[in-house]
Amino acid sequence: MMQTLYDYLDSGNGYKIRLLLALLERPYRWIELDILSGGTRTAAFLAKNPNGRIPTLELDDGTCLAESDAILWYLAEGTALLPDARFARAQVLQWMFFEQYSHEPYVATPRFILKHLPGDSPRRAELPQRLTQGRAALAVMDTHLCGRRYFVGESYTIADIALYAYTHVAEEAQLELSAFANVRAWLARVAAQPHHIPISYRPPAS
Repeated sequence: MMQTLYDYLDSGNGYKIRLLLALLERPYRWIELDILSGGTRTAAFLAKNPNGRIPTLELDDGTCLAESDAILWYLAEGTALLPDARFARAQVLQWMFFEQYSHEPYVATPRFILKHLPGDSPRRAELPQRLTQGRAALAVMDTHLCGRRYFVGESYTIADIALYAYTHVAEEAQLELSAFANVRAWLARVAAQPHHIPISYRPPAS
């Protein structure tokens, strides 16, 4: 039985998993659920992930794993995308936690509000504060990348994948990247990796 990824094409969190699977050249079944019309709120899907969110990875034995960064960690074990050294592994986690707590709410959420909610949505009132914090997160990344090629050591890891997913589409959240030269150079290095796919790549559906 092949692993199945439940996903939504425009989701950066889902893209993390699609990108990693492409880099690893691993086959999988892809099922897209429309998060805007309740696709993740059905009884069938809630039985797989009671939190009702994508991405969710169904393993060969039918068990399911949720949360994008947990899925990244699971799939990257034993590959060059997750270091062996104890401290380096902790650093990968450090940046993945940063992505979830200091980056994603202020880069991904404004993007969602602007792309998927109506112009008169009351959630637009959140944008000024979220975008200020988004620029702060990008500044932290830019400072860290000064003199570095990747986030942990000199190797491309799942920390880079986690941060790349929404950073490379940050301008869709009205977050201008022109002031962050180190981030822009890093984005180019990530995009040049073998087997890289864009967020718009749609795997064959099952």
